[in-house]
Amino acid sequence: MQFPMKRFQCSKIRTRTLLFILAFILILAINIFYFIHTKAKYTYSQVTATNGISLHVLHTTPDHIQLKAIDSNVTDTGDIGINGGFFYGQDILSIAVQNHIPVKDEPRAYGSGWYNTKYDRGTLVWDGYQKQFTVQSVKSVEELDVFDRSQYWAQGGVSMNLANDFIWGLVIYYQALPAAHEARLRSGLVYDSMNQLYLVVTPTPCTADQFRQAIQEQIAPGQYKEGIFLDGDGSSQLASNQSTLTGDHRKVLQMISIE
Repeated sequence: MQFPMKRFQCSKIRTRTLLFILAFILILAINIFYFIHTKAKYTYSQVTATNGISLHVLHTTPDHIQLKAIDSNVTDTGDIGINGGFFYGQDILSIAVQNHIPVKDEPRAYGSGWYNTKYDRGTLVWDGYQKQFTVQSVKSVEELDVFDRSQYWAQGGVSMNLANDFIWGLVIYYQALPAAHEARLRSGLVYDSMNQLYLVVTPTPCTADQFRQAIQEQIAPGQYKEGIFLDGDGSSQLASNQSTLTGDHRKVLQMISIE
């Protein structure tokens, strides 16, 4: 008469064990999903330099960068990132190329991201094979010095020369940085000696000199760093989960996305 009771008790134990195992698997799956889909690809910070310039910074690594052609405000794309280089009308006027493919149209096409139009301009290059950053002054993608043209990205702008206070002013003159001495919104792209990358936008109208000083003081302090000015004024735009900067709400043609 006791056997059915024992079988019932054993069945309850097996059921509880099975439910425990299923619950454990479910919790593990949820944690794995959460880890994969929320793993931070960047960190956001806002700092203010002693000269009063507010910097909004997206700190990431070069493997998370995707250069994109867009036709909207950066904050309307649904992507994390900032604006890219210069443009006019529907033409991209700064180099924007990934693995030797421009962000828009075909290689060597005008307005595609293949050229720094009119000028040899500072272009920030990530060589994915050699794992190193450089800023190279070039007019076209064909002039870039990279080890493997299937493993790099390059973003054009104007050289900051953060490590050389003596020549930077002359360089921005020859590279034709727009409105360098006027109070404008500014954006830039900076790397440091540890191959960390900083996407920087200020909503504080300032000169190029003031923006550069703020970056020297607040971005990777005490480390070697170099970078480029990107398009500025109303084109200075940033989108993140923590903050958005719309510039003057205009559309831009290219952005630097973190993915």
